[in-house]
Amino acid sequence: MKPKHLLLAALMSIIFGMGWVLAKAALDHFPPILLAAFRFAVAAIVLIWFVKPPFGQMRNIMLISALAITVPYAMIYVGLKDLDASATILLVQLEAPVLIMLGALMLGEMPGYKKTIGTMIAFAGIVLIAGDPHIRSNITAVAWVLGSILTWAVGQIKIRKLGQTGGLRNLAWISAFAFPQLLLTSALLEDDQIGLILNATPAVWMTVIYLGMAMTVGGVGIWYHLIGKYPVAFVSPFLLLVPVTTIFGGVLWLDESLTRMSVIGGAIIIAGVALVIVERPTARKRLKAGKTAK
Repeated sequence: MKPKHLLLAALMSIIFGMGWVLAKAALDHFPPILLAAFRFAVAAIVLIWFVKPPFGQMRNIMLISALAITVPYAMIYVGLKDLDASATILLVQLEAPVLIMLGALMLGEMPGYKKTIGTMIAFAGIVLIAGDPHIRSNITAVAWVLGSILTWAVGQIKIRKLGQTGGLRNLAWISAFAFPQLLLTSALLEDDQIGLILNATPAVWMTVIYLGMAMTVGGVGIWYHLIGKYPVAFVSPFLLLVPVTTIFGGVLWLDESLTRMSVIGGAIIIAGVALVIVERPTARKRLKAGKTAK
């Protein structure tokens, strides 16, 4: 991988990691579902002008937006409200193992033994973290986060079934449909949205812009750019830097602290996820990646 692409991959991980820290800070002002609505409103406004509408897929996109964004991000921000950003990002690492299991169940894409072992290791780490007294006292928040991961994974399977419609195109229109869904959900379940909007400080709005533009558009955009040049096996390991960034940000910015049990459980999760997502590219893939990168 070229040095400039290594820097982009590292930047992507920092953008994603700091997004969780800033989202946790923003939840001190905005309620969870309203914050999620604003995040994807910004992403849709930025992206929708540059991609064509998915004609013939609008009904599917509307359903997928609920499964891939509306429900999971409402749930995960509700969980993040009561959990440290550090604990949340460690739980979020289950996305890859859960997605692989659902891929096996719903698409018949059976994982190899290495991915199966990695998934089991990752779940063992979750059990250890759940035993932490601080986490155990917020078990409902943990359930929200885990439920969001399961729903998100189902949404990704649905996106996979759309076929080759374009990653940024999907992101733009899924975000566009998710925004009104989240806004309506917030209106039904949360209070004082108008007052909170009018009283939000510039720092809060800058956080919203970061979540929508930097984290959603920028981070995902870098991901699509890199996997267009290199095999996913070269790029996906950089996602393991995301929890490192979030943990450091949580400790330095939010004054969070990590218990020994959370540290050990988090290390086990990351090790298991590494087994799941880190692959050894075949010679053919390496050759193709080398030609593409020139």
